[in-house]
Amino acid sequence: MLANRVERGRYLDSVALMRVSRRVSALPGIEAASLMIGTPSNKALLRDAGLLSADGETAEPNDLIIAVRGAEASKALDAALAMLAEKPAQRSTGLRTASSVRRALELEPQANLALISVPGAFAAQEARSALERGLNVMIFSDNVAIEDEVALKRLAKERDLLVMGPDCGTALIGGAPLAFANVVPQGEIGIVSASGTGLQEVSCLIARLGGGVSHGIGVGGRDLDERVGALGMLAAIDLLDADPSTKMLVLVSKPPSPRVAKVVLERVQRSKKRAVVCFLGSNGSTLTEAAEEAMGKKLAADMPSPARAKGRVLGLYCGGTLAAEAEILLGDAGDCIDLGDDEFTRGRPHPMIEPELRNEHVRKALADPAIGVLLFDLVLGFGAHADPAGVLAEGLTGSRKIAIASVTGTEQDPQGLHRQIATLRAAGVHIAPSNAYAARLARSLVS
Repeated sequence: MLANRVERGRYLDSVALMRVSRRVSALPGIEAASLMIGTPSNKALLRDAGLLSADGETAEPNDLIIAVRGAEASKALDAALAMLAEKPAQRSTGLRTASSVRRALELEPQANLALISVPGAFAAQEARSALERGLNVMIFSDNVAIEDEVALKRLAKERDLLVMGPDCGTALIGGAPLAFANVVPQGEIGIVSASGTGLQEVSCLIARLGGGVSHGIGVGGRDLDERVGALGMLAAIDLLDADPSTKMLVLVSKPPSPRVAKVVLERVQRSKKRAVVCFLGSNGSTLTEAAEEAMGKKLAADMPSPARAKGRVLGLYCGGTLAAEAEILLGDAGDCIDLGDDEFTRGRPHPMIEPELRNEHVRKALADPAIGVLLFDLVLGFGAHADPAGVLAEGLTGSRKIAIASVTGTEQDPQGLHRQIATLRAAGVHIAPSNAYAARLARSLVS
Protein backbone atom coordinates (compact mmCIF):
# COMPACT_ATOMS: atom_id res chain seq x y z
CA MET A 1 0.00 0.00 0.00
CA LEU A 2 1.25 3.48 -0.94
CA ALA A 3 0.00 6.48 0.98
CA ASN A 4 0.89 10.19 0.81
CA ARG A 5 -0.24 13.06 2.96
CA VAL A 6 0.39 16.69 2.02
CA GLU A 7 0.74 19.22 4.83
CA ARG A 8 -0.01 22.59 3.23
CA GLY A 9 2.28 25.50 4.04
CA ARG A 10 4.51 23.46 6.33
CA TYR A 11 8.29 23.73 6.05
CA LEU A 12 10.94 21.87 8.04
CA ASP A 13 14.65 21.64 7.35
CA SER A 14 16.04 18.51 5.69
CA VAL A 15 17.85 17.28 8.81
CA ALA A 16 14.63 17.22 10.87
CA LEU A 17 12.78 15.50 8.02
CA MET A 18 15.54 12.91 7.63
CA ARG A 19 15.32 11.97 11.31
CA VAL A 20 11.55 11.47 11.16
CA SER A 21 11.88 9.55 7.87
CA ARG A 22 14.24 7.09 9.53
CA ARG A 23 11.92 6.58 12.48
CA VAL A 24 8.92 5.99 10.23
CA SER A 25 10.90 3.60 8.00
CA ALA A 26 11.70 1.48 11.06
CA LEU A 27 8.02 0.98 11.99
CA PRO A 28 6.53 -2.54 11.64
CA GLY A 29 4.97 -3.23 8.25
CA ILE A 30 6.77 -0.36 6.47
CA GLU A 31 8.93 -0.96 3.40
CA ALA A 32 10.00 2.65 2.80
CA ALA A 33 9.18 6.15 3.99
CA SER A 34 10.33 9.66 3.21
CA LEU A 35 9.34 13.17 4.25
CA MET A 36 10.24 15.91 1.80
CA ILE A 37 9.31 19.46 0.88
CA GLY A 38 7.20 19.45 -2.29
CA THR A 39 9.65 21.01 -4.73
CA PRO A 40 9.69 19.62 -8.30
CA SER A 41 13.09 17.99 -7.75
CA ASN A 42 11.98 16.36 -4.50
CA LYS A 43 8.80 15.07 -6.12
CA ALA A 44 10.95 13.57 -8.89
CA LEU A 45 13.02 11.76 -6.26
CA LEU A 46 9.91 10.38 -4.57
CA ARG A 47 8.48 9.38 -7.95
CA ASP A 48 11.68 7.51 -8.90
CA ALA A 49 11.62 5.73 -5.53
CA GLY A 50 8.01 4.61 -6.05
CA LEU A 51 6.83 6.75 -3.14
CA LEU A 52 4.74 9.44 -4.83
CA SER A 53 0.97 9.04 -5.16
CA ALA A 54 -1.60 11.26 -6.85
CA ASP A 55 -2.05 13.11 -3.55
CA GLY A 56 1.66 13.86 -3.36
CA GLU A 57 1.70 15.13 -6.95
CA THR A 58 -0.51 18.05 -5.85
CA ALA A 59 2.11 19.37 -3.39
CA GLU A 60 3.61 22.83 -3.92
CA PRO A 61 7.14 23.99 -2.93
CA ASN A 62 5.77 25.37 0.35
CA ASP A 63 4.16 22.04 1.31
CA LEU A 64 5.43 18.96 3.12
CA ILE A 65 4.91 15.49 1.63
CA ILE A 66 4.76 12.46 3.94
CA ALA A 67 5.21 9.39 1.75
CA VAL A 68 4.95 5.83 3.07
CA ARG A 69 4.85 2.41 1.41
CA GLY A 70 3.93 -0.81 3.22
CA ALA A 71 1.12 -2.87 4.71
CA GLU A 72 0.73 -0.42 7.61
CA ALA A 73 1.10 2.77 5.56
CA SER A 74 -2.05 4.42 6.92
CA LYS A 75 -0.98 3.93 10.54
CA ALA A 76 2.53 5.15 9.67
CA LEU A 77 1.14 8.43 8.32
CA ASP A 78 -0.51 9.07 11.68
CA ALA A 79 2.71 8.13 13.46
CA ALA A 80 4.68 10.53 11.29
CA LEU A 81 2.35 13.38 12.16
CA ALA A 82 2.72 12.55 15.84
CA MET A 83 6.52 12.59 15.50
CA LEU A 84 6.40 15.96 13.76
CA ALA A 85 4.29 17.33 16.60
CA GLU A 86 6.81 16.29 19.25
CA LYS A 87 8.37 19.30 20.88
CA PRO A 88 12.15 19.21 21.34
CA ALA A 89 13.50 19.54 24.84
CA GLN A 90 13.51 23.20 25.72
CA ARG A 91 16.92 24.67 26.34
CA SER A 92 17.54 28.14 27.61
CA THR A 93 19.96 29.74 25.17
CA GLY A 94 19.63 33.30 26.39
CA LEU A 95 19.10 34.35 22.76
CA ARG A 96 16.28 36.62 21.71
CA THR A 97 14.20 35.70 18.67
CA ALA A 98 12.45 37.74 16.01
CA SER A 99 10.06 36.88 13.20
CA SER A 100 11.37 39.46 10.70
CA VAL A 101 14.48 41.43 9.77
CA ARG A 102 12.73 44.60 10.90
CA ARG A 103 12.01 43.16 14.34
CA ALA A 104 15.54 41.76 14.62
CA LEU A 105 16.98 45.22 14.00
CA GLU A 106 14.74 46.65 16.70
CA LEU A 107 16.27 44.13 19.11
CA GLU A 108 19.83 44.57 17.78
CA PRO A 109 20.07 48.08 16.28
CA GLN A 110 23.87 47.85 16.04
CA ALA A 111 23.80 44.69 13.89
CA ASN A 112 25.46 45.01 10.49
CA LEU A 113 25.26 41.44 9.14
CA ALA A 114 22.32 39.19 8.27
CA LEU A 115 22.74 35.46 7.63
CA ILE A 116 20.10 34.18 5.20
CA SER A 117 19.20 30.48 5.43
CA VAL A 118 15.81 29.91 3.80
CA PRO A 119 14.75 27.85 0.74
CA GLY A 120 16.55 29.14 -2.34
CA ALA A 121 13.37 30.39 -3.98
CA PHE A 122 12.96 32.98 -1.20
CA ALA A 123 16.61 33.78 -0.40
CA ALA A 124 17.07 36.64 -2.89
CA GLN A 125 14.02 38.47 -1.57
CA GLU A 126 15.23 38.22 2.04
CA ALA A 127 18.76 39.25 1.07
CA ARG A 128 17.49 42.32 -0.79
CA SER A 129 15.41 43.28 2.24
CA ALA A 130 18.49 43.08 4.45
CA LEU A 131 20.65 45.10 2.03
CA GLU A 132 17.98 47.80 1.81
CA ARG A 133 18.18 48.10 5.60
CA GLY A 134 21.93 48.66 5.44
CA LEU A 135 23.03 45.15 6.41
CA ASN A 136 25.84 43.13 4.92
CA VAL A 137 24.53 39.71 3.91
CA MET A 138 25.72 36.12 4.09
CA ILE A 139 23.50 33.87 1.96
CA PHE A 140 23.84 30.29 3.15
CA SER A 141 20.96 29.20 0.89
CA ASP A 142 21.71 27.44 -2.38
CA ASN A 143 19.63 27.08 -5.55
CA VAL A 144 19.54 30.87 -6.00
CA ALA A 145 19.41 32.02 -9.64
CA ILE A 146 22.69 33.47 -10.86
CA GLU A 147 20.80 36.52 -12.18
CA ASP A 148 19.66 37.19 -8.61
CA GLU A 149 23.21 36.80 -7.35
CA VAL A 150 24.52 39.40 -9.80
CA ALA A 151 21.68 41.82 -8.98
CA LEU A 152 22.26 41.49 -5.23
CA LYS A 153 26.01 41.99 -5.51
CA ARG A 154 25.54 45.05 -7.70
CA LEU A 155 23.10 46.48 -5.17
CA ALA A 156 25.61 45.79 -2.40
CA LYS A 157 28.32 47.59 -4.37
CA GLU A 158 26.08 50.64 -4.78
CA ARG A 159 25.52 50.73 -1.02
CA ASP A 160 29.10 49.93 -0.01
CA LEU A 161 28.01 46.61 1.49
CA LEU A 162 29.10 43.00 1.09
CA VAL A 163 27.19 39.95 -0.15
CA MET A 164 28.72 36.59 0.79
CA GLY A 165 27.18 33.83 -1.32
CA PRO A 166 24.73 32.48 -2.39
CA ASP A 167 25.71 28.99 -1.27
CA CYS A 168 28.24 30.51 1.12
CA GLY A 169 28.84 27.77 3.65
CA THR A 170 31.69 29.25 5.68
CA ALA A 171 32.83 32.55 7.14
CA LEU A 172 35.01 33.74 10.01
CA ILE A 173 34.13 37.32 10.86
CA GLY A 174 36.17 38.94 13.62
CA GLY A 175 36.81 35.53 15.16
CA ALA A 176 33.16 34.45 15.01
CA PRO A 177 32.64 31.22 13.02
CA LEU A 178 29.52 31.29 10.83
CA ALA A 179 27.84 28.17 9.38
CA PHE A 180 30.43 25.44 8.66
CA ALA A 181 33.58 26.82 10.26
CA ASN A 182 36.40 25.83 12.57
CA VAL A 183 37.86 27.19 15.77
CA VAL A 184 41.04 28.94 14.66
CA PRO A 185 43.10 31.64 16.39
CA GLN A 186 42.63 35.25 15.44
CA GLY A 187 45.60 36.72 13.64
CA GLU A 188 46.78 38.86 10.75
CA ILE A 189 45.78 36.80 7.69
CA GLY A 190 42.58 37.70 5.84
CA ILE A 191 41.14 34.97 3.60
CA VAL A 192 38.73 35.54 0.72
CA SER A 193 37.41 32.29 -0.67
CA ALA A 194 34.98 31.20 -3.37
CA SER A 195 34.88 27.88 -1.54
CA GLY A 196 33.65 26.90 1.91
CA THR A 197 35.84 23.85 2.46
CA GLY A 198 38.74 25.65 0.78
CA LEU A 199 38.46 28.38 3.41
CA GLN A 200 38.24 25.73 6.14
CA GLU A 201 41.29 23.83 4.87
CA VAL A 202 43.47 26.92 4.52
CA SER A 203 42.44 28.45 7.86
CA CYS A 204 43.03 25.17 9.70
CA LEU A 205 46.45 24.68 8.09
CA ILE A 206 47.39 28.26 8.98
CA ALA A 207 46.38 27.49 12.57
CA ARG A 208 48.43 24.28 12.55
CA LEU A 209 51.43 26.28 11.31
CA GLY A 210 51.09 28.70 14.22
CA GLY A 211 49.20 31.54 12.55
CA GLY A 212 45.76 33.11 12.86
CA VAL A 213 42.96 34.61 10.77
CA SER A 214 41.59 38.15 11.00
CA HIS A 215 38.56 37.43 8.79
CA GLY A 216 37.59 34.58 6.49
CA ILE A 217 35.15 35.90 3.88
CA GLY A 218 33.30 33.40 1.73
CA VAL A 219 31.88 34.77 -1.51
CA GLY A 220 30.07 31.75 -3.00
CA GLY A 221 31.27 29.19 -5.50
CA ARG A 222 30.08 31.12 -8.59
CA ASP A 223 31.62 34.46 -7.72
CA LEU A 224 34.55 34.09 -10.15
CA ASP A 225 32.25 32.91 -12.92
CA GLU A 226 32.26 35.08 -16.05
CA ARG A 227 28.67 36.16 -15.35
CA VAL A 228 29.32 37.35 -11.80
CA GLY A 229 32.75 38.83 -12.42
CA ALA A 230 34.17 38.43 -8.88
CA LEU A 231 31.91 41.16 -7.49
CA GLY A 232 32.05 39.54 -4.05
CA MET A 233 35.79 38.86 -4.03
CA LEU A 234 36.65 42.39 -5.19
CA ALA A 235 34.42 43.90 -2.48
CA ALA A 236 36.01 41.63 0.14
CA ILE A 237 39.52 42.65 -0.94
CA ASP A 238 38.52 46.30 -0.53
CA LEU A 239 37.27 45.61 2.99
CA LEU A 240 40.38 43.70 4.04
CA ASP A 241 42.63 46.33 2.49
CA ALA A 242 40.98 48.88 4.78
CA ASP A 243 41.12 46.62 7.86
CA PRO A 244 44.08 47.49 10.13
CA SER A 245 44.07 44.04 11.74
CA THR A 246 44.70 42.35 8.38
CA LYS A 247 48.34 42.36 7.26
CA MET A 248 48.17 39.71 4.52
CA LEU A 249 45.60 38.41 2.03
CA VAL A 250 44.98 34.84 0.87
CA LEU A 251 42.61 34.35 -2.07
CA VAL A 252 41.14 30.90 -2.79
CA SER A 253 39.03 29.64 -5.69
CA LYS A 254 38.45 26.72 -7.97
CA PRO A 255 39.65 27.49 -11.53
CA PRO A 256 38.07 30.88 -12.37
CA SER A 257 37.13 32.47 -15.66
CA PRO A 258 40.42 33.65 -17.25
CA ARG A 259 39.10 37.18 -17.73
CA VAL A 260 37.83 37.36 -14.16
CA ALA A 261 41.10 35.93 -12.84
CA LYS A 262 42.96 38.73 -14.61
CA VAL A 263 40.69 41.36 -13.02
CA VAL A 264 41.27 39.90 -9.54
CA LEU A 265 45.03 39.68 -10.01
CA GLU A 266 45.19 43.29 -11.22
CA ARG A 267 43.26 44.39 -8.11
CA VAL A 268 45.56 42.41 -5.82
CA GLN A 269 48.62 44.04 -7.39
CA ARG A 270 47.26 47.42 -6.31
CA SER A 271 46.97 46.31 -2.70
CA LYS A 272 49.60 47.50 -0.24
CA LYS A 273 49.32 44.17 1.57
CA ARG A 274 51.14 40.99 0.62
CA ALA A 275 48.84 38.51 -1.10
CA VAL A 276 48.86 34.79 -1.78
CA VAL A 277 46.61 33.67 -4.63
CA CYS A 278 45.45 30.06 -4.92
CA PHE A 279 43.44 29.39 -8.04
CA LEU A 280 43.38 25.60 -7.89
CA GLY A 281 45.23 23.94 -10.73
CA SER A 282 46.96 27.13 -11.88
CA ASN A 283 50.68 26.36 -11.96
CA GLY A 284 50.07 23.37 -9.68
CA SER A 285 48.70 25.56 -6.88
CA THR A 286 47.17 23.74 -3.88
CA LEU A 287 45.44 24.82 -0.69
CA THR A 288 48.36 23.42 1.31
CA GLU A 289 50.87 25.53 -0.61
CA ALA A 290 48.71 28.64 -0.10
CA ALA A 291 48.80 28.16 3.68
CA GLU A 292 52.51 27.36 3.63
CA GLU A 293 53.34 30.42 1.53
CA ALA A 294 51.26 32.66 3.78
CA MET A 295 53.09 31.37 6.86
CA GLY A 296 56.54 31.09 5.29
CA LYS A 297 57.01 27.52 6.53
CA LYS A 298 56.24 23.97 5.47
CA LEU A 299 53.68 21.65 7.00
CA ALA A 300 55.25 18.74 8.87
CA ALA A 301 54.68 15.85 6.46
CA ASP A 302 54.57 12.77 8.68
CA MET A 303 53.36 10.57 5.83
CA PRO A 304 52.15 6.97 6.16
CA SER A 305 53.75 4.28 3.99
CA PRO A 306 51.09 1.80 2.89
CA ALA A 307 51.82 -0.95 0.37
CA ARG A 308 51.23 -0.40 -3.32
CA ALA A 309 47.82 -1.30 -4.67
CA LYS A 310 46.31 -2.61 -7.88
CA GLY A 311 43.51 -0.65 -9.49
CA ARG A 312 42.46 2.96 -9.42
CA VAL A 313 41.88 5.57 -6.73
CA LEU A 314 38.32 6.56 -5.86
CA GLY A 315 37.86 9.72 -3.81
CA LEU A 316 34.58 10.00 -1.90
CA TYR A 317 34.38 13.60 -0.73
CA CYS A 318 32.11 15.76 1.37
CA GLY A 319 33.90 19.03 0.46
CA GLY A 320 33.51 20.23 -3.11
CA THR A 321 36.77 22.17 -3.39
CA LEU A 322 38.69 19.43 -1.61
CA ALA A 323 37.29 17.01 -4.21
CA ALA A 324 38.30 19.36 -7.03
CA GLU A 325 41.82 19.67 -5.65
CA ALA A 326 42.17 15.91 -5.30
CA GLU A 327 40.83 15.34 -8.82
CA ILE A 328 43.51 17.64 -10.23
CA LEU A 329 46.29 15.95 -8.26
CA LEU A 330 45.16 12.41 -9.06
CA GLY A 331 45.17 13.05 -12.80
CA ASP A 332 44.53 9.83 -14.69
CA ALA A 333 45.15 7.67 -11.59
CA GLY A 334 41.60 7.95 -10.30
CA ASP A 335 38.36 9.85 -9.90
CA CYS A 336 36.68 11.90 -7.18
CA ILE A 337 32.99 12.19 -6.37
CA ASP A 338 31.73 15.34 -4.67
CA LEU A 339 28.93 13.95 -2.53
CA GLY A 340 27.92 17.48 -1.52
CA ASP A 341 26.85 18.24 -5.08
CA ASP A 342 23.16 18.98 -5.67
CA GLU A 343 22.90 15.67 -7.53
CA PHE A 344 23.32 13.82 -4.23
CA THR A 345 21.76 16.24 -1.74
CA ARG A 346 18.37 16.97 -3.28
CA GLY A 347 15.98 16.38 -0.42
CA ARG A 348 18.80 15.14 1.83
CA PRO A 349 21.18 16.83 4.26
CA HIS A 350 24.70 17.66 3.12
CA PRO A 351 27.14 14.80 3.88
CA MET A 352 29.08 17.05 6.27
CA ILE A 353 25.89 17.03 8.35
CA GLU A 354 24.90 13.42 7.69
CA PRO A 355 27.97 11.41 6.51
CA GLU A 356 25.97 8.16 6.25
CA LEU A 357 25.37 9.30 2.65
CA ARG A 358 29.04 8.55 1.93
CA ASN A 359 28.85 5.05 3.42
CA GLU A 360 26.32 4.08 0.75
CA HIS A 361 29.07 4.73 -1.83
CA VAL A 362 31.76 3.15 0.35
CA ARG A 363 29.89 -0.15 0.36
CA LYS A 364 29.72 -0.16 -3.45
CA ALA A 365 33.42 0.73 -3.73
CA LEU A 366 34.47 -2.08 -1.39
CA ALA A 367 32.83 -4.57 -3.73
CA ASP A 368 34.47 -3.12 -6.88
CA PRO A 369 37.70 -4.98 -7.82
CA ALA A 370 38.78 -2.10 -10.09
CA ILE A 371 39.27 0.19 -7.08
CA GLY A 372 42.54 -0.25 -5.21
CA VAL A 373 42.66 2.84 -2.98
CA LEU A 374 39.87 4.81 -1.28
CA LEU A 375 40.49 8.49 -0.59
CA PHE A 376 38.45 10.54 1.90
CA ASP A 377 38.13 13.96 3.45
CA LEU A 378 36.81 14.58 6.95
CA VAL A 379 35.70 18.14 7.68
CA LEU A 380 35.23 19.06 11.33
CA GLY A 381 33.90 22.20 12.98
CA PHE A 382 30.62 23.87 13.81
CA GLY A 383 27.70 22.59 11.74
CA ALA A 384 29.41 19.30 10.90
CA HIS A 385 28.44 15.86 12.22
CA ALA A 386 29.48 15.16 15.82
CA ASP A 387 31.55 12.09 14.88
CA PRO A 388 32.23 11.79 11.14
CA ALA A 389 35.22 9.50 11.78
CA GLY A 390 33.01 7.06 13.67
CA VAL A 391 30.51 6.95 10.82
CA LEU A 392 33.24 6.37 8.22
CA ALA A 393 34.91 3.72 10.37
CA GLU A 394 31.61 1.84 10.53
CA GLY A 395 31.31 1.97 6.74
CA LEU A 396 34.83 0.54 6.34
CA THR A 397 34.21 -2.45 8.62
CA GLY A 398 35.74 -5.53 7.01
CA SER A 399 37.51 -3.54 4.28
CA ARG A 400 40.74 -4.90 2.81
CA LYS A 401 41.32 -1.93 0.55
CA ILE A 402 43.84 0.80 1.32
CA ALA A 403 42.07 3.84 2.77
CA ILE A 404 43.68 7.28 3.01
CA ALA A 405 42.15 10.37 4.60
CA SER A 406 42.96 13.91 5.62
CA VAL A 407 41.14 15.70 8.42
CA THR A 408 40.31 19.40 8.12
CA GLY A 409 39.92 20.77 11.63
CA THR A 410 41.56 21.86 14.85
CA GLU A 411 41.87 20.43 18.33
CA GLN A 412 39.45 23.09 19.60
CA ASP A 413 36.66 22.00 17.22
CA PRO A 414 33.71 20.24 18.88
CA GLN A 415 34.79 16.89 17.40
CA GLY A 416 38.45 17.23 18.46
CA LEU A 417 41.06 16.75 15.71
CA HIS A 418 43.13 14.08 17.45
CA ARG A 419 40.09 12.13 18.65
CA GLN A 420 38.87 11.89 15.05
CA ILE A 421 42.30 10.88 13.77
CA ALA A 422 42.58 8.18 16.46
CA THR A 423 39.20 6.73 15.43
CA LEU A 424 40.26 6.55 11.79
CA ARG A 425 43.61 4.97 12.56
CA ALA A 426 41.91 2.35 14.70
CA ALA A 427 39.82 1.50 11.62
CA GLY A 428 42.97 1.04 9.52
CA VAL A 429 42.84 4.40 7.71
CA HIS A 430 46.14 6.06 6.80
CA ILE A 431 46.16 9.76 7.76
CA ALA A 432 47.88 12.42 5.64
CA PRO A 433 48.58 15.93 6.98
CA SER A 434 46.46 17.68 4.35
CA ASN A 435 44.16 16.97 1.43
CA ALA A 436 46.91 17.66 -1.13
CA TYR A 437 49.30 15.29 0.64
CA ALA A 438 46.56 12.63 0.80
CA ALA A 439 45.81 12.84 -2.93
CA ARG A 440 49.48 12.69 -3.89
CA LEU A 441 50.02 9.69 -1.62
CA ALA A 442 47.03 7.89 -3.14
CA ARG A 443 48.33 8.54 -6.65
CA SER A 444 51.80 7.23 -5.78
CA LEU A 445 50.34 3.89 -4.69
CA VAL A 446 48.69 3.07 -8.02
CA SER A 447 50.88 4.81 -10.60
